[in-house]
Amino acid sequence: MENRSHALMAGFFTIALLTLTTVLAIWLGRDKIKRIPYDVVTSSAVSGLNLQAAVRYKGIKVGNVTDIDFDDNNPGQIILRLEIIPDAPVTSSTYATLGYQGVTGIAFVQLDDEGTSKQLLVANHKPDVVPRIPMRPGMMQNLEKRGQAILAQAEELTRRLNTMLDPANQKSLMTAVENIGQASAAWKELPAKFEPTLARLPELADQAKLTMVEVRNLSGNVGKLSNNLNQLTTSLQAEDGPLAKFNLVMDNVGNSLTLDTLPKVQSVAGDAKASLRSFGRLSDSLKERPQSLLFGNPVPAPGPGEPGFVAPK
Repeated sequence: MENRSHALMAGFFTIALLTLTTVLAIWLGRDKIKRIPYDVVTSSAVSGLNLQAAVRYKGIKVGNVTDIDFDDNNPGQIILRLEIIPDAPVTSSTYATLGYQGVTGIAFVQLDDEGTSKQLLVANHKPDVVPRIPMRPGMMQNLEKRGQAILAQAEELTRRLNTMLDPANQKSLMTAVENIGQASAAWKELPAKFEPTLARLPELADQAKLTMVEVRNLSGNVGKLSNNLNQLTTSLQAEDGPLAKFNLVMDNVGNSLTLDTLPKVQSVAGDAKASLRSFGRLSDSLKERPQSLLFGNPVPAPGPGEPGFVAPK
């Protein structure tokens, strides 16, 4: 009977000790920090995100996910309730993304800020409204969206490779490779063909130098010729030069023609005109009296007052 009472007392003591230890652990482990609630609204999948998942601001843990629920007002949207310490600088330009830890696949909420606003995010001074943080697609979401495009491009690349490796295309490719090999062999023979020309390059260079010397000499001679022509032009255009003397002689000849020769020519022309008029009268007289060539001109009738004048009746 006494042994049973000792065993019962030991059991009660053990239960009391365990209860006290549990209460003490809960009291010591409770979070005394006051946290600010925020809601994150998203229409993307939140695979791997669990309750009490970490919330990190630029990599620093600032809170936890306390609730994951559907939005009753907007079907298809998910609301994540975040509890964040007051020291976290959550502003109007802060946004959330979904990140993953290592290879375990455990998701967490990553907060970041664009830096365009320094105003802290509040719920318009309404205590019953929780501020909302927008969520943007993370790296995995972007990869998931682009996965279909990548797969389509890979399928197109595979199709083109199959087309390129078609037997007919393989034959064309081999022909092209053979042509390239023939071109390479022909290219190897070119240096041997160019060797005689390359051997004559020094001689050609010497000839080019001689040609340049001759060109320089010719240029000097042309310069001398130009100077001589300039001197000749200057001497011809001098005041007492040949051109001035020629102009003086031409002026004298012009004056002589104007003063002497032209009057004489005009006088001869006048005499010629008088002679022509006399010849014309003689011609007219011969036409009227051709016998005058044999008998001479008839004696004109006497005029009034002359002997033999007879008045007309």
